Amino acid sequence: MIRGLFGLLLVVFLLTLFVAGLVLSQWTQSGTPGTASMQLSQPTAPAAPDPSLISAEGIWQAPDWSRVAEAPNASQIEYGRELVAHTAEYLGPEGKVLRISNGMNCQNCHLEAGTAPLGNNFGAVAATYPKVRNRSGRSEDIPKRINDCFERSLNGRGLETDSKEMQAMVAYMEWLGQDVPKGQKLPGVGIYEVPLLDRAADPVKGKTVYDRQCVSCHGADGLGMKTPSGTAYLYPPLWGPASYNQGAGLFRLSRFAGYVKANMPLGATYKRPLLSDEEAWDLAAYVNSMERPTKDLSGDWPDISKKPMDHPFGPYSDPFSEEQHKYGPFQPILAAKNETK
Repeated sequence: MIRGLFGLLLVVFLLTLFVAGLVLSQWTQSGTPGTASMQLSQPTAPAAPDPSLISAEGIWQAPDWSRVAEAPNASQIEYGRELVAHTAEYLGPEGKVLRISNGMNCQNCHLEAGTAPLGNNFGAVAATYPKVRNRSGRSEDIPKRINDCFERSLNGRGLETDSKEMQAMVAYMEWLGQDVPKGQKLPGVGIYEVPLLDRAADPVKGKTVYDRQCVSCHGADGLGMKTPSGTAYLYPPLWGPASYNQGAGLFRLSRFAGYVKANMPLGATYKRPLLSDEEAWDLAAYVNSMERPTKDLSGDWPDISKKPMDHPFGPYSDPFSEEQHKYGPFQPILAAKNETK
């Protein structure tokens, strides 16, 4: 009898060990918080972008627009795209929602509603905001960035953050960047960087480029061409009272030169540019030498050492003049910045 009882106890003991081993195994493999599982964990590699976002040339491309119907907020995203493409109709001088901007459309600067590769697109917005911007010296979210465009590029005033229009535009930009890993900026987003010249950009030479390549769309007076309704622009004004003010990003020569190099004149693409690098720089110098609206920029660049090479308004942390900061040559300015670093 004792021998039988001993055998029964031995079986129970072995079964207990077996069950305990199974529980411990499941616990460590499932990642349940604890010393063992934390020690076994490995660093996670950065997420790779959705392959559908990269073209054959290795350049970012927008998600397939037909996919928008799959989104739970599809109607909001669609309204956001409509606002980007036809801003003036809703928010221009005769806008049917508000009258807060100059009559240009967002897509006059952000081509194809912010989807064109190297066309100042929105591909990096969702992945990189919020972030600290040196221009303001503080953290900015997507609504703040959108309102910057309204106040500068559209020379108007911003939207209320909780407005239907602001929320729709944010939803559209987030949808465009939904598959871009956080913190990543894929090739083809934003604006092309034109190689620097070894001389200053020349507005006189730029006028020759403008007369040859740009007059047919933007006019000899630079005031653009309106749609038949007269409430929006088919081709936007490049200077004058209805154009962007001198606080806009395109008022920096490197931004304007990169924009036109990859996209202008009509028919040019980043794969088949129609302007040389010198023509792009000189054209930028000419356009940005013309009269346009002004804006109070006294709050910009609180740390003047962080001003970009082509910010054309002092004071600066280097000895170079406003003229050189506007037109170049820029290599000496960059060299001085690197020495300071």
